[in-house]
Amino acid sequence: MAAATALPFVPDPFHYARRLSREVRVGRVGVGGSNPIRVQSMLTCDTMDTAACIQQTLDLVAVGCEIVRITAPTVKDAANLQHIKAGLLERGCDVPLVADIHFKPDAALEAARWVEKVRINPGNFADSKKFNVREYTEEQYQIELARIREKFTPLVRLCQERGIAMRIGTNHGSLSDRIMNYFGDTPLGMVESALEYLRVARDLGYHDLIFSMKASNPKVMIEAYRLLTARFLELGPDWNYPIHLGVTEAGDGEDGRIKSAVGIGSLLADGIGDTVRVSLTEDSVHEIPVAQALVEPYNAGRVVVAGGLPVQCVSFDPFAYRRRESAKLQVHGFAVGGDEVPRVVVARSTFEAVAHKLAQLGDFQPEIVREAAVEEGLLVEVDPRDDAAVAALQASPEPRLVAVRDGLIDLPVITAYRLLAARVEERHPIVLKDALERSTDPAGDFTRAMLNAATNIGSLLCDGIGDAILVQGEQAPGQSLRIAYNVLQAAGSRIFKTDYVACPSCGRTLFNLQETTARIRAATGHLKGVKIAIMGCIVNGPGEMADADFGYVGGAPGKVNLYVGKKAVKFNIPEGEAVARLQDLIREHGKWVEAPAPKAEEAMVGA
Repeated sequence: MAAATALPFVPDPFHYARRLSREVRVGRVGVGGSNPIRVQSMLTCDTMDTAACIQQTLDLVAVGCEIVRITAPTVKDAANLQHIKAGLLERGCDVPLVADIHFKPDAALEAARWVEKVRINPGNFADSKKFNVREYTEEQYQIELARIREKFTPLVRLCQERGIAMRIGTNHGSLSDRIMNYFGDTPLGMVESALEYLRVARDLGYHDLIFSMKASNPKVMIEAYRLLTARFLELGPDWNYPIHLGVTEAGDGEDGRIKSAVGIGSLLADGIGDTVRVSLTEDSVHEIPVAQALVEPYNAGRVVVAGGLPVQCVSFDPFAYRRRESAKLQVHGFAVGGDEVPRVVVARSTFEAVAHKLAQLGDFQPEIVREAAVEEGLLVEVDPRDDAAVAALQASPEPRLVAVRDGLIDLPVITAYRLLAARVEERHPIVLKDALERSTDPAGDFTRAMLNAATNIGSLLCDGIGDAILVQGEQAPGQSLRIAYNVLQAAGSRIFKTDYVACPSCGRTLFNLQETTARIRAATGHLKGVKIAIMGCIVNGPGEMADADFGYVGGAPGKVNLYVGKKAVKFNIPEGEAVARLQDLIREHGKWVEAPAPKAEEAMVGA
C-alpha cells in the first residue's frame, strides 16, 4: 500500500495549483507572481558578431521569445553587449537580454552594465573545476564560503544599483569540487550550491533572483527542483523566488523534445515553474514552439483541477527515485512488472494495422494487446476514486495489471495515476496511459500528442510508477509506437537505442553542433545502450558526461577532446578525424558492434 511520504514542495499532489512566487522584473517582463509562464531562449552565434546577434534576437522575438540569453565568456564579449543592446533598441526591440556567465566574475561585472539580467553558475563563478578529492573540515568549508562572498558581493551590489535581475543557475554537470566532496553528485548538492550564493545575496538585501536546477537526466532535474522548492518552503514565506525550468543538453529532434517534456512538463504539472527554456541542438527559433506548447495549457487556464479528492498519502519519494515494487506477470508471452523493463501496450486496432509489417518496425514492436488482456482477465481498468472497484481489485488472489479507465475527463492523468498507485497494493503492476480517452482525429497535432505523452507518462515513470505504457493520444499506429518507445528511453526506463546527451549551441561552442551531432548519430546510432555526450565546450561537459560512456568535447577551435566517462583520454584531435577516433575509442572499450543491414523503419513515419 501507499507509503506515508509527505510532499512538502506542493500543497497537495492530487490538486493542481501553481506555486506562488514573488515577481521579479527582467526589464519590461515580469517573471513569477501572477505573470504567465515566460518562454525564453539563447543565441547560438559568436557574441562578438554584433550583426548576427541582433538578427538572431529579432528572429527569436518574431516567433514569441520573451527573454533572450547571450553568452559572455570574456570581458571583451561582455562589453559588446552594449552594442547589441543599442542595435536592438535602434530597431525598436526592447526584449530583455540576459548575460550568461561562467568562470569570469569580471565578465559578469561588465555584462551587468548593459543587460537586464545576469545568469551565473554557482559551480564555477568563484571556483575552477579540478576534480580534486579532499575532506573539508567545517572551518575549511567556512573559509571557502567567505571566498565566495568576497567574489560575489561586487556583482550583487552592481545589480542592486542598476535594478537588474540575476539567475542563480545550478547545472548538475558543473558542481564545484567543494560541493562534490561535501554533498556528492546529488540533487541536494545542486540545491546547496545555489543556496551558498543566495544567502550572500539575502544578507546584502538583494532579492531580484530567479533559480534553476538543470540536468540532462530528467530524474535528477525533477528531484533537484522539488528539493529546491521544498527548501524554500522550509526556510520561510519570503524565500518565494521564481523558478526557471530547463533540461540541459536535451539533444535534437523528437528525442530532445520528448526529454524536455519529461522534465519540464512534469514540474509544470506539479505547479512549479515561472519561465522555461527548451534546450535543443537546433537553431534557437525551433525551441520556442516547443516551450509555448508546454506552457500554453497553464497560461490559458485549461489545466483540469481535480475536485472532491480526500487528502492522500503518495506512494513514492519525490526526492529519490525508487521503482514501485510489483509482482511479475506473464502477459501474451511477455514478463510484466517486477524488475522487467516497462512493456508497450497497444489497442487491438493498432496491432491489426501493423501486424503485416512487424519485421519492418525494428525496435518499435507492439507487445501486449489491451483488449485481449482485458478479455482474459489479466488487465483491470478502474476509476481510482471508486471504492468498490478498488476493493474488488484488492480482493483478487492473483495480481492483475491495472490501469485508470478511460472517460475520466475530470481527472488529470498524473493525478489519476498517483491516486491509483496510492490506493492499490504494490503487487498489481500498473499500465500508464498518456490520455484517458483515445484520439479519433487522424489530423491531430502530432507534436502536441508527443509532448503530452512525454509529460504524463514520463512524469509517472520518473516517480517510479508504471510497468507498461499505452499511448492513445496519437491515432497513427506507427507514430504512437514511436512515441511510446522514445518516452521510455527519455525517462531512462527502457534503453533500446543509442542515448545522446547533446548541448544546444551558443557563442562558446567550438564546432557546429548540429552537423557534428548528425555525423556522430550516423556513425554510432546502431550502438544500443551506449550513451554518448556531445559538448561544444568544457563548461558542463565533464560533469554532464558523468553517466555517459563516451564524450566528444570541443577543446579548442578545430580541436576535439574525447572522454571515457568524465575523464579526458584523447586530446586535440583535428575535428575532421574526431568521429573516426571516437569509433576507435568505443572499439577499444569493447562496446562497438557493426551496424546491421538497414531496416525499413521509414515505413513507421506515416503508419
